[in-house]
Amino acid sequence: MSEELVTFFKALSDANRLKIIGLLAQQPYSVEELAALLDLKASTVSHHLSKLSQVGLVSAKADSYYNVYRLDEKALEAKSRSIFSQENLAASVADVDADAYDNKVVRDYVRKDGSLKTIPAQLKKLQAILRYVVKAFKVGKRYSEKQVNEILRDYHEDTASLRRELVGFGLMKREGGGGEYWRE
Repeated sequence: MSEELVTFFKALSDANRLKIIGLLAQQPYSVEELAALLDLKASTVSHHLSKLSQVGLVSAKADSYYNVYRLDEKALEAKSRSIFSQENLAASVADVDADAYDNKVVRDYVRKDGSLKTIPAQLKKLQAILRYVVKAFKVGKRYSEKQVNEILRDYHEDTASLRRELVGFGLMKREGGGGEYWRE
C-alpha cells in the first residue's frame, strides 16, 4: 500500500496537475483546451493527464477528433477513503522502528552496567528512561516499597524520584502510603 500512496501523491505533487484536476472538477476538457487555459504545450498537458490517469483520477472519452478528459470524482473519493483509512496509514509505517527514540535515549543515559548516568530533566527523555526502568518489574507481581527501592537502586541512587515518576506516569500502580507497588 505504501507504494500506491507514493504514486498517488507524486501524481498530485505538481501544481499544473492540481490545476488540471481543478479545471476537470468543473467540466470535461480536451488536451488543447487545457493547454490554452494553462498556457502550456499540448504535449506537457498530455504528460500530466497520463500521470493522473495512471492513478485513476481522470479518464478520457473520444469525441470527434479529440479525447475529452474528465475527473473521475467517484474514483477520487474511493481512493481518498482507501488511502486515508486507519489500516492503510498504519501499514505505511510498518517498517518504522517504534522504539528507535527510546533506544537512542537509553544509549545516551545508560552506562554499560545498565545504571543511569543521570535522570533526564526533559519530559520525553524521562518517559523513555522510565519505560526502560519499568521492565525490571514483572507484570502483575506485587512489590513492597523496600523491594522497589532495591531494584531501582541498580538504576540510580535517587530511588524516591524514580518510584514517584513511575507511579506518576502510570507505569506502576501503588496502594496507599508505603503500600505495595505493581506493574499492570
